[in-house]
Amino acid sequence: MASERTTIAVPVTTAPAKSQWPAGYELLAIYAAGHFAVDVYSAALGVFQPMFARNLGFNLTQAGILGGAMVLAGSVMQPVYGILSDRYHSRLFSVLAPLLAGVFISSLGLAPNFGWVLALVLLGASAVASFHPQSSVRAASGVREGRGKAMAFFISAGQLGYALGPVYFAFILTNFGFQQSWIAAIPGVLVTLWMLAKVPELPIESRGKTKINWVELRAVWQPLLILYFLVFLRSVLQITFTQFLPLYLTKERAFSYGSASLALTMYSAMGAFGGFAGGHIADRFGGRRVILYSMIGAVPFLLLFFHSSGPLAIAALAAAGLILLSTNPVNIVMAQNLAPGQSGTISALMMGFAWGMAGIIFIPLAGWLADRYTLGMVLQVLTLFPVLGFLLAFRLPK
Repeated sequence: MASERTTIAVPVTTAPAKSQWPAGYELLAIYAAGHFAVDVYSAALGVFQPMFARNLGFNLTQAGILGGAMVLAGSVMQPVYGILSDRYHSRLFSVLAPLLAGVFISSLGLAPNFGWVLALVLLGASAVASFHPQSSVRAASGVREGRGKAMAFFISAGQLGYALGPVYFAFILTNFGFQQSWIAAIPGVLVTLWMLAKVPELPIESRGKTKINWVELRAVWQPLLILYFLVFLRSVLQITFTQFLPLYLTKERAFSYGSASLALTMYSAMGAFGGFAGGHIADRFGGRRVILYSMIGAVPFLLLFFHSSGPLAIAALAAAGLILLSTNPVNIVMAQNLAPGQSGTISALMMGFAWGMAGIIFIPLAGWLADRYTLGMVLQVLTLFPVLGFLLAFRLPK
């Protein structure tokens, strides 16, 4: 530690006497359920967009504004909530998030005009942003061994929720109707009730109002900056694929809408499994090695996806998602270990801010370039970003 200043410890909880959970794992499971629920709602906007166009007459500019608002409030603003949670240490930053995200996002079908839709998107995305920094610190706070595995489980739960969110909302909207979309909030409400009952507040004697320890952060700024740009480079590819893959497959590869949506779900789901595996592997072989192999290992499968067809292309896409996204929990744990006293802020920087900045810059840029060339060409060029990440990862300390 670069500073001798006392830092606030994250709450360490032990399972109740009657619980059969290993120490720390009950809290991990609860936070993982919260992460799953919150990210289900963070993935819902794309399913609503066609219905906004049909029912409310939204144009593509308005659709783009909504997408940008979701990324801004849900991702870019995460460091703000990280700072606040590091300062005030209230469990409500994470515990209330599934309910609030669920209620605001699921109520989009009730909005009468663009202004109301925008307000609901901003409020729901703010709940998503509030959840991630604090929960990423506290989820594994009671796990004494295999913290990489624990963080992988937590991160993968969110990725799985993000993968299944469009399927869940498509089911709700198809079977209950656009104006009954509020039904989708029920799981989020139930998860918050569970968290309120089970997640302990930080003990009063351990609370305090602290400022960011700039001395601690300055001491490790170089590896933190490298980790940030590694997350950014990976997120550029991840978020542009998430945004444009169905469009690319339907327009340039003659996929049906259903098949293209299923391919996106599979890509995201394999990324969730990859994150879980990456945490296990990092505990054994080290995070630096996992990042190196992940960055360079995904590139051949990405290129195979673009230059093959049929089942081979889909298998290559699945393998690329599995390998590329295996570093999600690894980056976060490495960053938290560098500055443990600023864990909430650091987690927000790695999880939300990097993802959000990648989306704000490269989603519109990729769309603009695709109008001038082709979407397939733009997506293929983006496969260079993991190569850059591979080269940058060599600068990580061993």
